Amino acid sequence: MEREIIYRILRTPQGERLRAIATTGDLSNRTAKAIAWLKTNYAKPLRMEELAGVARMGVSTLHHQFRALTAMSPLQYQKQLRLHAARQRMLIDGLDATGAAFEVGYESVSQFNREYSRMFGQPPMRDIKALRATAPVALSFA
Repeated sequence: MEREIIYRILRTPQGERLRAIATTGDLSNRTAKAIAWLKTNYAKPLRMEELAGVARMGVSTLHHQFRALTAMSPLQYQKQLRLHAARQRMLIDGLDATGAAFEVGYESVSQFNREYSRMFGQPPMRDIKALRATAPVALSFA
């Protein structure tokens, strides 16, 4: 049954992309390693040379491949990871915006507030307050 499911998935229009990602040594696979590294190290300053080294490819090639897989640049991807992590830390762990900003790697709280508002539609603490008001049951089990 499992082989049949895999076969059917590989026959879809996305099958070629899936094969490319799963193939070791392929550019997509190496780009996936860079993505995994970013997920683990999102709070660190992003140095494209270091990330390209993780992926074992040139900076330009990595940037192109990264955008092809994620539809965003590595820096945009890191920013999104940081903002989601900060939101989670504020919501679940009760951190304030300043603490969350520094914990996820921001050096400027005002920059964090601008980017957070742009992504989530309102300033951090207002967003967290609204989330808590709409999901009190879910938070009581966290």
